[in-house]
Amino acid sequence: MISTVLNRREFSARVASLFPALTIAGTAFGTASSASATAAADQISHSAETIHQEVVFKASRKRVYEALTDAKQFTQVTELSPVKNAPPAEISPNVGGAFSCFGGVIVGRHVELVPNERIVQAWRVSYWDPGIYSIAKFELKEEAGGTKLIFDHAGFPIGKAESLLSGWNEHYWDPLQKYLA
Repeated sequence: MISTVLNRREFSARVASLFPALTIAGTAFGTASSASATAAADQISHSAETIHQEVVFKASRKRVYEALTDAKQFTQVTELSPVKNAPPAEISPNVGGAFSCFGGVIVGRHVELVPNERIVQAWRVSYWDPGIYSIAKFELKEEAGGTKLIFDHAGFPIGKAESLLSGWNEHYWDPLQKYLA
């Protein structure tokens, strides 16, 4: 039986001889890992835009909810907006049902309807690329003397936030304030 016993000097020399091989292997693995990370980073958007607004109305949650989900009432809201002579709004009262307002410029489907509490819609502007829908969420909270509407809008095309923000104020919140007054 042959026994190999290394002294400290021999052991250190052999371990040191492994470093160049480990460095090369580490570089190769690092490159592959880095390439995978770069590819994954190219597939994830880090510049998504969202809109968050909180608006208080001097009306009950029931009244605000109905103004947003009843076609006749929303048509009256539309008449108080800058959009003149738009055809009547079409709004299904059911989850999964379609809606169309402002003459078909805004269309979508109800994802969730919790009466007097929450409305979630797959929402789009008709001139966006086909198949592009955003999510518009209207949360209704009781507030002294009225209702606080907490609104979040996400998933719309990048670069559209300013225009959409202006549209929500001019075509929804301002006319809704007038309608509910």
